[in-house]
Formats: sequence, C-alpha cells, structure tokens
Amino acid sequence: MWEALIQQFPRYAILGGLFAVVVMIVIGVSTVITGRAALRRRLAEAAAAGQTGGHVQTLRDTGRGDAWSRIVAAIEKRGVSLLDTNNATLTAKLAAAGYTSPQAPRVFTLVRLALTLGLPLLLIAATVFRGEAPSVFKLYLFGAALAVLGLYLPNLWVSARASRRQEQIVNGFPDALDLMLVCVEAGLGMEAAFDRVGREMARSHPLVANLLATTVLELRAGRGREEALRRMGDRAAVDQIRSFTTLLIQSNKLGSSIGQTLRIYAGEMRERRKMLAQEKAHRLPVLLSIPLVACMLPVMIGVLMLPAAIRVVRQLLPMMGG
Repeated sequence: MWEALIQQFPRYAILGGLFAVVVMIVIGVSTVITGRAALRRRLAEAAAAGQTGGHVQTLRDTGRGDAWSRIVAAIEKRGVSLLDTNNATLTAKLAAAGYTSPQAPRVFTLVRLALTLGLPLLLIAATVFRGEAPSVFKLYLFGAALAVLGLYLPNLWVSARASRRQEQIVNGFPDALDLMLVCVEAGLGMEAAFDRVGREMARSHPLVANLLATTVLELRAGRGREEALRRMGDRAAVDQIRSFTTLLIQSNKLGSSIGQTLRIYAGEMRERRKMLAQEKAHRLPVLLSIPLVACMLPVMIGVLMLPAAIRVVRQLLPMMGG
C-alpha cells in the first residue's frame, strides 16, 4: 500500500498545485472585478450627487447617514419619542465616552429600550422552543433579572468606555505637551502648535489628536480662544485637561510665557502619572493576598497537617479498638 502511495504522490502533488493556482487566479479575478464594481458605484453616486445637488457632508453632520440615525428617525416619525428627560446630562455622559453625534442620546435610549424588552422576550422564546412547561415564577424571576440587566447594561458600557477613553487621553497628553513646547519654542503660535501636534499624534494618540484638531477648527471658524479652550476641556471630561486649559487661559490673559507654562505642566502631569503607577504597584500585594489566602493557604495547611493527621489516626484507632 505504501509503495502505491509513493508512486501516486507526484500525481497528487501536481493536481494539488494546479488546484491552488486555479484558486489563486479565481480570487485575484474576483478581487479585481469587485474593486472595479465598487469604483464604478462610487463614481456613479458622486455623479448623481453632483447632478441633483445632493447633500455635501460637513463637520457638523458626519453621522447623518448612519444606520442608527435612520432607525431613530423612522421610529420618531411614527410618534414614539426617544428623547430622554435628562437629555443634557446624558449628552455630556455620552460625549465623555466618545459619542458626540447629535443622535447619540436617542440611539442610547433606543438600545436601552430594545435590551429591556428584548432579553425577556428571548428568554420566553427559548423556553417555548425547548418544549418544556414554563414555570410562571421562574419566568417572572429571570425575566425581571434580564430586564434590569438590559436597563443598566448600556450605562455600564458607556461608563467603562468613558473611563478607558479618559485613561488614554491622560496617558497621551504629556507627550502632546512636550511636542507643543517644542513647537512654541520654535516660534509657532498656539493655534499652529495645536494643529502641528494634532497631525503628528494622529497615529500614536488619536483621541488627543482629535481634541486638538477640533479646537483648531473652532478657532479657525471664528470662536474665541478662551471659549474654544474651555470647550476642549469639557469635551475631554478629564480634570487634568480642564486644568491645562484654565492655565492657558490665565497665561493668555496675564501675558506670561506659554512655553514655561507648558514645560511646568508637562512635568506635573508626568509626575502625576508616575505616582499613579506607583500607587497601582503598591496595591498589588494587597490584591494578591486574596487569592493567596483563598487558594494556596488551604492547600498548604492540608499538605502540612495531613501526614500528622494520618499518623494520629493510625496510633489512636488501634488503641481505641483495643
């Protein structure tokens, strides 16, 4: 049998190679055809938009064509309002998490409503499809638990995303301050320094670059420097950024050196980041003591005490039996 397989091996190798070549040719041709079709479609859409005077996308309506926005608009056209009563607080919370679209509060309310109603319905559907006789108490208990989970899960998601976003901004902002200091000492103004640093940090720290780029756009649009800096601190939702913007505003009013201000504040932010790292390092022994006591200590006690317990049993049982 092995001799037959060895004799047929060159044939199988040639067939396998031909199959691989055919597959590669088919994939390449399909990729080219798909790319050309997508290019033609984009050109046709651009031509149609130019002929009909279509909508031009700007900085204020980048999310208008989003699918979620269309769903929200379709629901509100049918008379269901998705506007939260505490809309200002919700908007600030979503902006801190990075959701700056005008439709973000309505989308958030829609997601909460869908999860609150959808999770209990999924439980009921799974119980019915399973073919078991559903218990009313279990359905009520688990359905209520899933409804509460669906109600609070979006809040937990937004809070976690906001915390992660703030951490990324805090970690990247000292580097941005160092680059701003270099730009200011090279003779650039504050607006030009923000623009240059934002373009340089687009890959390494995109959130910081987005903050700086938005501030530059507001300044170029005619907004006052003080108001643009305050809005930058509000968008970041980080205490260090708010302190930095307040410091820049005061330096601008008093006429002090911006370079010296940037140098001092960059050193303070790095020192604060170092202290936070040291705090996390000092918390590790306390956190490690919990699994140590819960998992390793009982095993060590068992290993140390088990031989003594066996010896005691061997000595006492015969004496008690006798």
